[in-house]
Parts: sequence; structure tokens; C-alpha cells
Amino acid sequence: MSKYIEMIRIRFLMMLAYRTNYYSGILNYSINIGAYYFLWKAIYGDKQEIEGLAVSQMVTYIAIGWMARAFYFNNIDREIALEVKDGKVAVELIRPYNYLTMKMMAGLGEGLFRLLFFSLPGMVLISFIFPLEFSSSLTTWFYFGISTILSFVVNSELNLLAGIMTFFFYNIEGLLRAKRVLIDLFSGLILPISFFPQAVQQIMMFFPFQAISYIPSMIFTEGLQGHAMFQALLFQLIWAVLLVIPIQVLWIFARRKLVVQGG
Repeated sequence: MSKYIEMIRIRFLMMLAYRTNYYSGILNYSINIGAYYFLWKAIYGDKQEIEGLAVSQMVTYIAIGWMARAFYFNNIDREIALEVKDGKVAVELIRPYNYLTMKMMAGLGEGLFRLLFFSLPGMVLISFIFPLEFSSSLTTWFYFGISTILSFVVNSELNLLAGIMTFFFYNIEGLLRAKRVLIDLFSGLILPISFFPQAVQQIMMFFPFQAISYIPSMIFTEGLQGHAMFQALLFQLIWAVLLVIPIQVLWIFARRKLVVQGG
């Protein structure tokens, strides 16, 4: 276990060496949040709430969604694709650790860096600009923290699945772009799931996307409470466990099919 913890530390320090890039990222995310703020203000108009969310909750939902994305977002799928393409994966596979677990830990180190140097400073900054509502309930913050960790796990597992596909198709650039668009749209980052037509909401219950952004944001804004909140957390946990199965199955076949293209 110590080598996986060490990978978290190493990736954190690597990100720290290039932290200047993330200061500009705070500005970019603030601009995104600002654009969505004025868009939703115009959509709400004189309405007090839409689909159970007041305009103040919607602003907080947007801000939390984008700042949480800084934590759960990672590029381990692209890293795997690149390592397969240049042949480095052959060396990685003979090292004394689980390759996929090591990638997850690298993603966690990256996420922790973004949380400390991106999300938290970003939230402080935009709280002075936009009317955000922060819950005074420690229980809400606690379950939001759990939900955000689960969102990282689910998102990273989807990235692992996408990365493993490189072993079969060798060039998955189009797949990675499509995956990012799908996750941003159907995770609730751009539009809350509750705003989708009822039929679409029912279909989305069979996919893990809302476990990434929608559920943590709704818990933070207290749009999900009580039994509904625990059901949402259970939904995240179930998908975090279920996604392990296709990852392990594909990984077995992927190692047998490995063709080193470079190196």
C-alpha cells in the first residue's frame, strides 16, 4: 500500500511544480460560472424556482459543480492511451504494482492538488462575486464530502475503461472526446438531471453519469435530503462497485492483446 500512497505524493508534487497553470484555471472557471449565472438568471426571469431549485440554489449548484469537477477530473485515460502508443506500458506491466490501481492513485494525487490550490481558492473568489448559499449544516458538508469522493471513483473508473480500450483500438482520440462531452452533459454539470424530460431521467437511472456531478451538487444545495439523499449515495456506491467488473474483465483480455507500437 505504501507505494500507492507514494504515487499520490509524487503526483501532487508534480502538479505543484506547474501550479501557475491552475491560477489561470481559476479565472477560466470563474468566467464559466459567470456565464452560466447570467444565463440562468435570464431563464428564471420572475420565477421563484424551477424543478424545485430556487435561483440562488441554481447558482450554488453551478459553482459547486464546476469546482467539484476540478477534484474528480483527471486524464488517466489519455495517459494510458499514450503509454500504450509509445510502448511504455510494457515496462509498467512488469513493475511490482497493479497498473490500474497506480493510475487511480495518480489521479487522486492530481485531484487533491486541484482541491487545495484550485477548488478552495476558486470558491472563495467567486463567493465575493456571485450570491452563493453555503449550508450551515455539518451533516450536509459531511455527506457532500462522501459523495464527492464517490464521484471521483466513478469518474476515474470510466476513465480507466476508456483507457483500456486503447489496447483494442490503439487510437481512441475520438472516443475520449465523445466521452468527455457525454459526461459533462449527462452528469448534470451543464444541466441538472431534474431538468431533463421524465423519460430521459428514467433512462439515466441505468447509467452512472449522474453519480459524477449531479448528486454531489444536489446534496450541497440541499436539493436532496433525507431518504432521497441516502438513495443517491447508494446509487453512487453501487456504480462504484459495479464498474469494477467490466474493468477487470477487459483488463484480462487487454493484457493478452497488448501490441507495443513504440518504445
